[in-house]
Amino acid sequence: MRIAVTGSIATDHLMTFPGRFTDQFLPDQMDRVSLSFLVDELDIRRGGIGANICYGMGNLGKESILVGSVGDDFADYRSWLERHAVDTASVHVSELHHTARFLCTTDQDQNQIATFYAGAMSEARSIELRPVADRVGGLDLVIVSPNDPEAMLRHTEECRTRGIPFAADPSQQLARMDGADVRRLIDGAAYLFSNEYEKALAEEKTGWSGEEILERVGIRITTLGAKGVVIDRGGVEGLHVPAVPVEKVVDPTGVGDAFRAGFLSALAWELPLERAAQVGHTIAAHALEAAGPQEYSLARQAFLDRFAAAYGSDAAAGIAPHLTCPNP
Repeated sequence: MRIAVTGSIATDHLMTFPGRFTDQFLPDQMDRVSLSFLVDELDIRRGGIGANICYGMGNLGKESILVGSVGDDFADYRSWLERHAVDTASVHVSELHHTARFLCTTDQDQNQIATFYAGAMSEARSIELRPVADRVGGLDLVIVSPNDPEAMLRHTEECRTRGIPFAADPSQQLARMDGADVRRLIDGAAYLFSNEYEKALAEEKTGWSGEEILERVGIRITTLGAKGVVIDRGGVEGLHVPAVPVEKVVDPTGVGDAFRAGFLSALAWELPLERAAQVGHTIAAHALEAAGPQEYSLARQAFLDRFAAAYGSDAAAGIAPHLTCPNP
């Protein structure tokens, strides 16, 4: 199963604030906020949602095709991704802009304030999917994850035109897109990913109820943080899959991307939806315990042991034949 992941490719600048953001806001001054947070730590990490998803899939042994736009400062990052089973041949290199930057501060309650500089990402709208499909012998699924909004709409429309199944993963870009664009983005998707807040926002912006959205997409996956995930299909009772217990929360950045990596890899292995969500939760737990979205690594036996502890030995036996982590 050939999966192309379209989305952002960025460098993450991750900072830690030892207090609470909510303590700094004055209710009667919300119309003129001017705040500065003195942070204790700064980590500079590889990131970007498209790249994070591909990295996670590579850690499970599943090759993916990354589609996005970067600056000429991408050489080291490219090498890193290729060492983790990511096909980067369809990544566009800008002659004008730097690779995108994500700047994020996390407080002691795991709340986050973030800023994203698009940079070269804005040129992703010039990427056509047909040459990608021709190069690899066809595409079985395209993930349209957060990226330049025009690129997201173009890739979605091209998938419809060419009959390529696609997964809509608008995430944080929902906030800047209007209702018409959100409808264009998700209508006809084989899969729709969101968290609880994004689920409500998508319904508000589109004017469609949850039931109406399920008439327009195949499967809706809503992540619930520590409570797990709900998988909905039209006419079928929703399936709740609990999350994997986490030993210590280190950094939530990229955890949703890790979940998607596991879920998509399991789809490629032709496993049922429940098992796909379980694989997603297990890799997400590893990501949550690491500082940065691409700082975790997976060892095959340790992954299976953790999976079995959460979901049972029979479930672990079902994924074992497919799991080809680079580490034993």
